[in-house]
Amino acid sequence: MAKAYIFLAEGFEITEAMAPADILRRGGVDLNIVSIGDSLNVRSAQGISVTADTIIDGTILYNISTSDIMVFPGGMPGTVHLAECRPLIKKMQDHFSMGGTVAAICAAPGLVLSLLPLDRLSAQKEQIRMTCYEGFEHELIAKGVSVVDPRTGVVEDGNIISSSGAGHAIDFGLRILARIKGPEIAGEVRKSIML
Repeated sequence: MAKAYIFLAEGFEITEAMAPADILRRGGVDLNIVSIGDSLNVRSAQGISVTADTIIDGTILYNISTSDIMVFPGGMPGTVHLAECRPLIKKMQDHFSMGGTVAAICAAPGLVLSLLPLDRLSAQKEQIRMTCYEGFEHELIAKGVSVVDPRTGVVEDGNIISSSGAGHAIDFGLRILARIKGPEIAGEVRKSIML
């Protein structure tokens, strides 16, 4: 069964990481919350510390299979730190190139997912559609991505799930859950939290 990996860097957006984590755990997904730093404790942009399940290393990156989903929350400066983590970005690029799914919210589509070979994909088919937080679309546009209005909330295109911000974090989590466990389980979780 597919797993999900949420990557945390100092300065991540708490809602964009923890709301999807909550949804995925409610849905029975095998979830790994991974600190990209040298400590399990990661402080959010809002000053809230979260204890990750593990620290990034070669083993955790090696264990991510193409059926798994790599998830990147936004927040500043967390998103910048994610984009600067070379082993993580290399794994994301390889994962995506082999057909693996990536999901990002807020600034992360623009700063992290823009490091994928999106321009080559856009040249092979119709433009890839993504959304992100306002002001972070430039990197995506430069790669030939069609950036969807952020009020759309969540956009799924092939093996990319993108979302615009914290206000859509639950729907973002539900979309990832539906990809892993199917729409029926996602619907059950949606109903259980009164949406």
